[in-house]
Amino acid sequence: MGKMDVVEPVKLSLGSKFKFKCHKGIKCFTRCCSNIEILLTPYDVIRLKNRLGLSSEEFLEKYTYMKVDEQSSHLYAMLKMNEDAERECPFVTPDGCTVYSDRPANCRYYPIGQGTLKKETKDGIAEEEFYFFVREPHCYGYHEKKQWTIESWRKDQEVDLYDGINREWKAIQLRKNLPGRSGLSEKKQLQFFLASYDVDRFRRFIFESNFLNVFDIDEETIEKIKTDEVELIKFGAKYIKYVMMLEETLKVKEEVLKEREKK
Repeated sequence: MGKMDVVEPVKLSLGSKFKFKCHKGIKCFTRCCSNIEILLTPYDVIRLKNRLGLSSEEFLEKYTYMKVDEQSSHLYAMLKMNEDAERECPFVTPDGCTVYSDRPANCRYYPIGQGTLKKETKDGIAEEEFYFFVREPHCYGYHEKKQWTIESWRKDQEVDLYDGINREWKAIQLRKNLPGRSGLSEKKQLQFFLASYDVDRFRRFIFESNFLNVFDIDEETIEKIKTDEVELIKFGAKYIKYVMMLEETLKVKEEVLKEREKK
C-alpha cells in the first residue's frame, strides 16, 4: 500500500457490500500503481516469471529486491518500482497493466485489505480472517455505481485461487520472533527465500543435492514437484516449516537417523 492510504478500521465480512469500479475512463486510472510497496507471494512470482518467459532467478534479479521483516526476520521479495519521481510499477502504462491477467495478489485485492487474527478458543488457537477498505485520497473508484460484496469481488479478481495456493505460506507469515530471542539466522533467511520464491533453484536443490537421500519423500510427491510449480511451492512451505522447527512436516529416512546415532 502507498504512503497516503487510509485504512478504515471497520472489520468487514464476505457478505459486506460496497461500490467500486476501476476503468480507463476514470481520472485516477493507474494512480494506484505508483509510489507503493508490493510484497510478492510465491504464486505471484510463478505467474509473473512465466508470463515474461524468465527463470525465477532472472525475474527476481530484474524485478525484485529483498526486504527483511523486523518482527519475523523473514526475507521477502518486493516488486522493484521504476527509479523515477512517481516510482511507477514497471508493468504499468497509460493504457493500464501489461501483465493484468497475471498481476500480483495485492493488486487483485485492491481496494480491499485482508487481515488475520489469532484467537484463543477452548480447542486451542484459531485464526480469523477479516477484511477492510483501503481508501486513497486520489481514488475515485468508490464513486462508481458498480456494487459488490467482498465475496463477489474476490471471485471476480481470482483472489480465491491465489489464496488457496499460497495458504500454507501465508500461515507462516504470522510467525514472529520470540521476545528476547535473536531472529532467524542468515542461513534460515536464505532458505526461506529460496523455498518461497526461487522455484527453479529450489527444484535443483531438491533433485541435484543430497536432499532425497536424507528425507523420506513419497514417489507421488517427487513426480509432482518435478514438473508442477504449484506443487513445488506448496512443498516449499512444508520445507520452511521444517527448517524453522514450526512443524515436523518432513521425515528423515531411518537409515540416515541410524547413521547419525553412530557418530
